[in-house]
Parts: sequence; structure tokens; C-alpha cells
Amino acid sequence: MEKVDGTLIEPCDNPEESFKGQQRETPWGDIQVAYFCGEALWTYLNTPFLYTYEGFKAEEIPSIHEGGETWRRLKVTFPDYVKSHTREQISCFGPDGLIRRHDYTVDILGGATGLNYASEYRDVDGIIIPTRRRIYAYEGDYQLVKEPLLVSIDMGEIALA
Repeated sequence: MEKVDGTLIEPCDNPEESFKGQQRETPWGDIQVAYFCGEALWTYLNTPFLYTYEGFKAEEIPSIHEGGETWRRLKVTFPDYVKSHTREQISCFGPDGLIRRHDYTVDILGGATGLNYASEYRDVDGIIIPTRRRIYAYEGDYQLVKEPLLVSIDMGEIALA
């Protein structure tokens, strides 16, 4: 981790490895927070566009019904060169073609599960972006565990460069 001027704040050659042995109660260091947020937010903000990158493999799997809608599902295998929660993830799309939920496990957290609900879409320079994310655990066949809410993300001002 460096300052803008390149001054080293905290060294860590392999932030992914620093998660080994983590327990739910184990506090995270600054490097771990930065690594996890970078890995997660890059994926969340670039889905589904990143699925067009070289090396991604996608296949449609059976739809599900949730909240009175039918959601089409796309199982995506990430290439090795992309750091993300796990190699295989599922994106669920509503009838309007917008992502409703992103399902995955988190390898660096021992396979912790995540149902990442996307909502409150906003048009930003012609790109439709979900500005609200709520992430919960799941059990079995993607059955929502409502408590506790694991992650809450609300995006205010968004600009594309």
C-alpha cells in the first residue's frame, strides 16, 4: 500500500495469502480491507460487461422465480488472470435485462456465501448502474439467510471517465 507520491505505507507481497486462517472474529488489516474492496467493487461495477473479456466462459442455466419475477441466470467462469471472489459465479437478470442478483462464494474467506442484490438503478452517461447493493449469506441451493446483512453499499455521485 502506497501514498499517492509512491511512499510505502505497508508492504504486502501477497494480500490474498494474508487471509489464510482468518476467522469471522479476526480483525482485518488495512491491506486486507483494500484488497477485498478492490476485488469486490471492480467485479460489482463491471458486471456484466466484464463477461465479454477474453477468457470468460458463460452458459445460461435454468431460471428462478423471485419477488414475482422470473430471473434468467448466467453461470460465468472467470479466467485465472482476473482476481474476484471465486472462479464460478452466477448473475441473475430480471425481465428488463438488468442484473437483480449476483451469487458467489468468497474463496479468501473460506467459501463464505454471498447473494448480492442489486437495485436502485441510475442512468450514468447512458450506462445503467445499480447504486444499491445488499449482500446476504445463503444456504444450500441459494436459499437466502436474511440475518445478518453482511454488506451494504450505497453509491451517491457516480461519474464515468
